Amino acid sequence: MSRAPFGSQESRAVVRDHQVAVAMTASPVAKAAEPRIEKSTEYPLKEKDDDLPYRNAFPYSNDAVNCSTENMRVLVVEDQSQIASFIRKGLEEQGMVVDQVDDDDEGYELATTEPYDAIVLDIMLPGRDGLSILKNLRKQKNAVPVILLTARSELDERPEGLNLGADDYMTKPFYIEELVARLRTVVRRASGESTHLLKVSDLHMDLVQHSVHRAKEEIQLSIREFSLLEYFMRSPESVLSRMQICEHVWNYSFDPDTNLVDVYIQRLRKKIDHDFDDKLIETVRGVGYRIKGESNT
Repeated sequence: MSRAPFGSQESRAVVRDHQVAVAMTASPVAKAAEPRIEKSTEYPLKEKDDDLPYRNAFPYSNDAVNCSTENMRVLVVEDQSQIASFIRKGLEEQGMVVDQVDDDDEGYELATTEPYDAIVLDIMLPGRDGLSILKNLRKQKNAVPVILLTARSELDERPEGLNLGADDYMTKPFYIEELVARLRTVVRRASGESTHLLKVSDLHMDLVQHSVHRAKEEIQLSIREFSLLEYFMRSPESVLSRMQICEHVWNYSFDPDTNLVDVYIQRLRKKIDHDFDDKLIETVRGVGYRIKGESNT
């Protein structure tokens, strides 16, 4: 029997620098109520999109959903106990075997002596920082996949981390489901499997050819529309908030007064759902949006 996604019945939690906030909670006894799905609403664009910074969605991929997390061995090096405990619990609920340490020296020793499938490494550690650990691992030709954790104040260190050989990075706060998806992807990538094709229901995306098809019909998307759809397709059935979407797709600090996300969701719906009876993009009232359907890669 397949394991239910973390947070599907008990909680969907967000990691923050100094606290863990439970954002969605359902009773473990009573049957969780179905989220209210809203119909599409027309939104005039308030912002001039071309003036906004743009960045592709993160390179994690739920086309790796078939990559089992059972017995995947992961080292978590994080000195903030609340965050470390939350990560460990979330990964273990996915069947991973997790070693968690808060000390840079112990983390480095384990990373160099134990056979891990992946390492989750915080940049800001007391003593030797995460970038130094990563640099030394790569000098020793240790190719274990590494995902860096960064705070907003450390954003300038992300390019350095990637240049040193990090496989991915995550900025706090983040959802545990996203970390699980990224771990699946970096492990799958390390094994040499292809991760450039995404498929949700009858919707197909090729990240190399930069093409999208639904039911064999090609769909023309702008760069930003493509990036937004990619973000959804990498995490099917997961509810993504407007804040997450702004920060991941545009690298744009969320402004509650902007309707930028709503406008782009409307545009995607017109291109992806308009001519089909099965509508893939849904609004979950008070929370955000999701794309429904399973990843069938």
